[in-house]
Amino acid sequence: MKQPKPILKYVLVSIFLSLPLILFFFIQLRKPEKELIRIRPGYTSYDYYIQRQLNKTLNPRLRTIWMTRDWDRKIKVFSRFFQDLKRQGLLSNDSKCLCVGARVGQEVEALKRVGVNDSVGMDLVPYPPLVVKGDFHHQPFDDETFDFEFSNVFDHALYPDKFVGEIERTLRLGGLCVLHVALSTRSDKYSANDLYSVEALVKLFRRSEVVHVRNVDGFGLDTEVVFRKKRDSSILVRS
Repeated sequence: MKQPKPILKYVLVSIFLSLPLILFFFIQLRKPEKELIRIRPGYTSYDYYIQRQLNKTLNPRLRTIWMTRDWDRKIKVFSRFFQDLKRQGLLSNDSKCLCVGARVGQEVEALKRVGVNDSVGMDLVPYPPLVVKGDFHHQPFDDETFDFEFSNVFDHALYPDKFVGEIERTLRLGGLCVLHVALSTRSDKYSANDLYSVEALVKLFRRSEVVHVRNVDGFGLDTEVVFRKKRDSSILVRS
């Protein structure tokens, strides 16, 4: 059998030795979505996930803080956010609004104080009359119910695709979704995911377009992303 020439043998060996390095750079350049949004480990079942979220929501010390020391402070900050959205024409007094993951409803109260009276919050634990009971993975509302949805708890979603899918399902065509998220800081210990790029959110909102992205200072969250549901949005079947 004829042996390969020395120069050819050298080239083949070089290519073989370079393959791991080439593969490494290829993976880095592709930036898989799992690097842009990461689900935290340790959630062995959905029941366990729900119970962990309830542990925070029902914590007596936290609920006392939310309803006393934090109540007025958070309402003032949320009111500034919503007033700014009104000035941009993204929110009006006639909007029908939902606050997703509202806990005791400071953002709902803020909406009402700036004149958006048809507003309600949703959380695992109700807080009447501001917040009704509901799981943001399976919202208890009909299709195309709301003109505007706000949330600052995206990091608590175990299934980000279902979280977004339910928002898009319950938003009317042309409706707005405003999310406050953390990109440059790690969220709290009850978070179920870590978000590393707005690009990951854009990929999840398959029936919407980005209106704007800006920096905010919202209780540890640093980025506001606004989506508008497309008026020609086709209905997608989601499990």
